[in-house]
Amino acid sequence: MAMTHSAFTIAFLTGLFGLAFNRIHLLSALLCLEAMMLSLFLGLSLWMLQLSTTTFAATPILLLALSVCEASAGLALLVATTRTHGSDRLQNLNLLQC
Repeated sequence: MAMTHSAFTIAFLTGLFGLAFNRIHLLSALLCLEAMMLSLFLGLSLWMLQLSTTTFAATPILLLALSVCEASAGLALLVATTRTHGSDRLQNLNLLQC
C-alpha cells in the first residue's frame, strides 16, 4: 500500500508544482488541475476499496462529478478568453483592464 500511496502523492504534487510554476497558458493550468483531480479520484477510489465499507462509497463519484463541473467551467473560460483576448496566454490577462 505504501507504494501506491506514494505514487498518488507524487502525481498530485507533480500537478500542483506544474500549476504553480508553469504559468504560460491557461490550457496547461487546466490540465494540471485535471491531473490533480484524477490522482485524488484514484487515491480515494482505492482507499474505499481497501476499507471495503459502503458508508462512503459515493465519495469518489461525488468527487468525479465536481471534477467534471470544474473542467467544463474551465473550458468555458478558456473559450471566452480566447475569443476576447485572442490567445490563452496568462500574461495577456489583466483583471484591471476587463
